[in-house]
Amino acid sequence: MRAARAARSLSVATLAWLGVESTLGLAAGFSSHSLALIGWGLSAFVEAAASLIVVWRFTGARTLSPSAESTARRAVAVSFWLLAPYLILHVAYDLDAGQRAAPSALGIVVTAFSLVSMPVLGLAKRRLGARLASGATSGEGTQNLICAAMAAGVLVSLWLNTLGWWWVDPVVAVVLAGVAVREGARAWRGHACCH
Repeated sequence: MRAARAARSLSVATLAWLGVESTLGLAAGFSSHSLALIGWGLSAFVEAAASLIVVWRFTGARTLSPSAESTARRAVAVSFWLLAPYLILHVAYDLDAGQRAAPSALGIVVTAFSLVSMPVLGLAKRRLGARLASGATSGEGTQNLICAAMAAGVLVSLWLNTLGWWWVDPVVAVVLAGVAVREGARAWRGHACCH
């Protein structure tokens, strides 16, 4: 099936970019103490898990299996939930320790690239998900769209940090945790993910 091959190919391409995105995002986040950048870099691992799930879903006999779709959809839901506890704990730790994010040129470049590229991938996967009746593929596309929204939030946070608005960074991280929990619940119940 051509649509299944396309979904698998887009997921493999996404995995390649996410390897770069997570490495650069985490490096920039840890060097600048930016919770939003660190959370965004970690979310790339969550997105990668969703991409791997979709590759698994559309490989071999699972391509036509309704039970494989159900398993994949729920696994994607769990991948949404992996990020939230880390973000909340990291926000609490950094606020308690008095950590403040510093500006990061690398963070700005990598998030700006994702802001442009991830919507293209996400919308293509959501269209394929609809054609394949695959909540897992649609959910992965939604994760890509959330990544783009997160990149926008992180960019705004980094810019506002330069103006002394240090509190925006942890607020963005908490909002991202909430979005991940909500989308995970929607995916688990089998509702079409929305952005």
